[in-house]
Amino acid sequence: MVIQAEKLSKHYGTTRALQGIDLQISESGIVGILGPNGAGKTTMIEIFEGLRMPSSGRVSVLGLDPARQSSTLKQRLGIQLQSTSIPPDLTSTEILKLFAAFYQKSLQPGEILKRIELQEKAGVRFSNLSGGQQQRIAIGLALVNDPELILLDEPTTGLDPVARRGVHDIISRLRDQGSTVLLTTHYIEEAEKLCDRIIIVKSGKIVADGTPFDLVSQAEGSSTIWIAVDGELDPAPLQQAGVTPQGTEGGHLHFITLDPAAAVIALGHVLQAQNLRLIDLRMKRPTLEDVYLSLIGQPEDEQVHDDARKPSMQNRAE
Repeated sequence: MVIQAEKLSKHYGTTRALQGIDLQISESGIVGILGPNGAGKTTMIEIFEGLRMPSSGRVSVLGLDPARQSSTLKQRLGIQLQSTSIPPDLTSTEILKLFAAFYQKSLQPGEILKRIELQEKAGVRFSNLSGGQQQRIAIGLALVNDPELILLDEPTTGLDPVARRGVHDIISRLRDQGSTVLLTTHYIEEAEKLCDRIIIVKSGKIVADGTPFDLVSQAEGSSTIWIAVDGELDPAPLQQAGVTPQGTEGGHLHFITLDPAAAVIALGHVLQAQNLRLIDLRMKRPTLEDVYLSLIGQPEDEQVHDDARKPSMQNRAE
């Protein structure tokens, strides 16, 4: 296992940021920790990085104790923090060379710039890069030592959709190259797009864990169906199959059902019995967002807050 945690807890005074987390993460793929601000995501990942001490419980990362073997572990980790202090007057190449000095082994700046698609910005000062390009540099710093495990803490926060997509492409390629990536995010669509496994955290506890498909499959809720036919459809047989009419929408008959499979079977019988031709059929199943909201509730329900003090970049390779 790349990461193992048992009854992991972290308290800040009376605030319980993590409450008895049990977790195992195996090698390769992208694992997302999804949750609202203050859910404990950053606290969890910083304990894995060795930047914070747990209040209780046990944790192992790459077979090492992050608290006791921090220096050794950081040589094998790639870390992108939420906030990265980078000298603004250094060029992209100079920044990568600077951070490479923190590690016993490192990749060449040109190789890293190629991975993050900034080869043409090698000689450009950090202050002259766009926000999305600066975030790519931050991810590039996490790749300097060719790490066994890459930890990304909300890597796309504050980016516009185009810049966010560029970062997504970089992260996806890391998986394709066989890397193990653990990232935190509060963007549901980001987790669904990128992650092979999603862990949903609320108030310092894991409330769901599985692939995006598995989580959506377990969702309770109604599916929406839109049907267009070449005549007048009698919905009574569909209602007997548990389908509820909702009127019309854009020339389509609109229905909801808790059993979409039964609804589709019943529709086939109705079309045949009423001698109708199906022109269009559209269905919307419960989404990961529906699952998330059912587990998390409204933002004001969230009472736990990660500690506001953020570790400095000097801790990266100590």
